Amino acid sequence: TGLVKTAYRTDAKGTGPAARRTVLYWKHPDGDADFSQEPRKTPDGRDYVPVYDNQEADFKEAQPKQVSKAKDGSRKILYYRNPMGLADTSPVPKKDWMGMDYIPVYEGEDEPGTVTVSLDKVQRSGVRTAPVERRSLVQAVRAPGTAKPDERSLRIVSLRADGFVEKLYVNETGKHVKTGDKLFRIYSPQIVTAQIDFRTSTIPGGGPRSESGALQKLRNLDVPEAVIEALRKDPTPQMSIDWPSPSTGVVMQKRVIEGQMAKAGEELYRIADLTNIWVIADIAEQDLDLVRIGAPATVSFRAYPGRTFEGRVTFVLHELDMSTRTAKVRIEVHNPEHIIKHEMYADVEISARVGDAARLVVPASAVIDSGNRQVVIVAKGEGRFQPRPVKLGMRGGDMIEILDGVTEGEEVVTAANFLIDAESNLKAALQAFTQPAAAETKQ
Repeated sequence: TGLVKTAYRTDAKGTGPAARRTVLYWKHPDGDADFSQEPRKTPDGRDYVPVYDNQEADFKEAQPKQVSKAKDGSRKILYYRNPMGLADTSPVPKKDWMGMDYIPVYEGEDEPGTVTVSLDKVQRSGVRTAPVERRSLVQAVRAPGTAKPDERSLRIVSLRADGFVEKLYVNETGKHVKTGDKLFRIYSPQIVTAQIDFRTSTIPGGGPRSESGALQKLRNLDVPEAVIEALRKDPTPQMSIDWPSPSTGVVMQKRVIEGQMAKAGEELYRIADLTNIWVIADIAEQDLDLVRIGAPATVSFRAYPGRTFEGRVTFVLHELDMSTRTAKVRIEVHNPEHIIKHEMYADVEISARVGDAARLVVPASAVIDSGNRQVVIVAKGEGRFQPRPVKLGMRGGDMIEILDGVTEGEEVVTAANFLIDAESNLKAALQAFTQPAAAETKQ
């Protein structure tokens, strides 16, 4: 029967047993805060005094104030727990070795799997909690990228008539030009003839030709408006024309040499505006569903460590690269200083699922993940904690979505949760160890 002892009490005449009593524990004969689970003696040789179950009932009746500590006076005391949070309980009021009273546990407070830790230990362990709340998760999609020119800003400079390049004003690749800046001086017989036709059409009695037809011919040859305005003021044709830049940007390619003959339609310059550039990111196939048009992105270039550039997703290509199983995603980045060069390698981070509905989340540090088991520690208050299995959803930054296991408003432990989980596992192991013994004692 273990440590549980029984004794028989005779009736009033002393002729036989009237009741069967059970020894719960032995206490010090002087009433000191010293208890034992088995018979023992004091250092001076005196026996410890047994305490029977009916004596505990008498003790409770004699001290009604101890029981009345319940909040509503109707709850039943189940047992008393160690004030320091140790895995030690008592069915009766007692003190620990330091003289501290065991704490009563009332009916309804001892939930299955709950572990109790003293407030002093909670403070010393650095336990911190955070609420379970609803918020929108932003998931980061990271990918490599390459800087490219904005195709919408590319301009090619060419002639619509054959001509001879007499002088180059822009004679180097990479030069920055503005709209209207002189690029080269050209002599074109066809353009000179068109000017003469325009002059003739404007002379009174000059023939059936109309001014509008001659003017349209000049514009068809893409003659600069400055030359046409000069013809209106002075009918003398210009033999050589200074050709202006059609846009502002940087000369990316120069395919003209001073003195050469330029054929109609031949590319002479290629100009690109670098105020905005494109970063083409290679997004993995499994992350493609997370990327949305308009999603914000942060771009960093290896040439500028520690510096980031903000951009937005403007296009997702409609096909995958068969060899890498990635999709091309275009990100437009503002580049007013023109420091981002074409073909630069970039590291891209796209904020995915921006604007999605709020989700039930907890800090990532609150989840204890052993691979096949995900647990959070729910703080029940007054030093009570309950490990609770959860089902995880998507992860965003330092937050994790919880699909099942907790409710909004509950507090979860974010620091020292491994210590509480270990103590809970110890409590479960002790309960599994002591339950067979308790069943054996009842038999």
